[in-house]
Amino acid sequence: MHPPPIADYALIGDGATAALVSRAGAIDWLCWPRFDSPACLAALLGTPENGQWILAPEAPFTTARRMCGDSMIVETVFTTGEGDVALRDFMPTGGDAPCIVRMLQGRRGRVALSMRLALRFGYGARPPVLTDGDEAVRAEGDGFVLLLRGSVKLLREADDVTAACVLAAGEQAWFVLGVGGVDAEDAHVRTQAYWAGWSARTEVPGIYAQAVRRSALVLKALIDGRSGAMVAAPTTSLPEQPGGGRNWDYRFCWLRDSALAAQALLAAGHRAEVAAWADWLRGRLAEGELRVLYPISGALDVAEREADWLEGYRGARPVRVGNGAAGQIQIDVFGELMDTLHDARAAGIALAPELWALQCRLVAQVERSWLLEDAGIWEVRGGPRHFTHSKVMAWVAVDRGIRDAERHDLPAPLEAWRALRGEIHAAVCAQGYDFDAGCFTQSFGARDLDAALLLIPRVGFLPAGDARVARTIGAIERRLLRGGLVDRYDSADGLPPGEGAFLACSFWLADAMALQGRLEEARGLFGRLLGLCNDVGLLAEEVDPATGDFLGNFPQGF
Repeated sequence: MHPPPIADYALIGDGATAALVSRAGAIDWLCWPRFDSPACLAALLGTPENGQWILAPEAPFTTARRMCGDSMIVETVFTTGEGDVALRDFMPTGGDAPCIVRMLQGRRGRVALSMRLALRFGYGARPPVLTDGDEAVRAEGDGFVLLLRGSVKLLREADDVTAACVLAAGEQAWFVLGVGGVDAEDAHVRTQAYWAGWSARTEVPGIYAQAVRRSALVLKALIDGRSGAMVAAPTTSLPEQPGGGRNWDYRFCWLRDSALAAQALLAAGHRAEVAAWADWLRGRLAEGELRVLYPISGALDVAEREADWLEGYRGARPVRVGNGAAGQIQIDVFGELMDTLHDARAAGIALAPELWALQCRLVAQVERSWLLEDAGIWEVRGGPRHFTHSKVMAWVAVDRGIRDAERHDLPAPLEAWRALRGEIHAAVCAQGYDFDAGCFTQSFGARDLDAALLLIPRVGFLPAGDARVARTIGAIERRLLRGGLVDRYDSADGLPPGEGAFLACSFWLADAMALQGRLEEARGLFGRLLGLCNDVGLLAEEVDPATGDFLGNFPQGF
């Protein structure tokens, strides 16, 4: 039995972990107790026997679904021949014991429902030890205990817990899975108020305000509330290629992804999250040489390995745990970090005084490393190259350091930094540009294109009106557009070909069009991209241009 399409899932979260809930009332993915912990519900990457919590009518049904206002509470309304019943799923916030709450309410007629919880620890490998407790079933495994409580009788059946009930209009039932006792109705009211209060601080006027508020809520749900770190996505191994092997674990904090998300949240008025991210970053920089990604838990091993007992999402194997990109050199990361910290200072966020000394050390690292080959923004596995985008972002790192030192009277070797900035700029313009083709290329001396080059005007390396930039944008539109969406690049990357269109690249093209003054085209593309969102406002990493199907990890903060 295959899991449903990726677009069929909604996200719930509590600032420590997250879960995916399908239209059919199945929670098919949950890592416990953190985003990067082993999954205890892993049907998403296997079968229901790898861990699933399903709550749905016994009779055939159709569904309608929505997010409850500006919150991370999802409501699914089941319609059967006998009646309607609403299911609200959420993870409480505001100091409650970590848990998932599932609340049922009869809306019309009488509906018979059944519940089955099949916990499987260790990414679906091990069933729990079940025992009866005080008004709960106790599930123990992998060093911790979860309690399932409910307003209806719970039954133990082998390794699973089941229940059944019939709800008439106005009647309610609930189930809570977690580490302690929570009043479901009270938790619902407080969780709704928490998210609504947070979302009300989003500062986005204009016609896209609702879409941006939903996007900000999703980014907030991907932030670890204790540390300020943000995971790139709450999932692993959702394939970029149907049935293929482009399957990666994104449940860690990529410096690049989190920096760009922090910029977005800052633009939307959420300063507290940016300040917390900057403080988390300060701690990582103080540890020594910069790494590409970090686990939410500092002790977690991120070495890449395979969970070979899982069949993969619709057969896409291998299922990977950990990510080998952790050992790569990715020079562009320096630029994203310095750019975001520059924006934070410009917005008046009070950064820790010692952070500037650490940033000066980053610029020193750029000076030592910018001439090296690296894996680039796309973390290619076909060997390092002199990626043009990486060099551009090295320039950004030095440029933002110079700007901050000048604007905020911070100590820095400005003469040396200005010389370095000029050296990097000259090298990119000489070696990252194909004079015959009249455009910038993916890497020095190559002829391949890369959608990351769309960021050249956005980061201020050259203006959008520069002829070289205009010709590069035009070349990308001619060579990388597929079904109206933008592919990442047209070069070999050390993996079998066949991925979808990376959605961030299409948004970058809309930005580039706007910077060129092509506003009608930009709005048209942007509107089409918003139309790709599923019914609860979520986007995956990639989309199949031919079918519109979501591909890759979901939802992705990038």
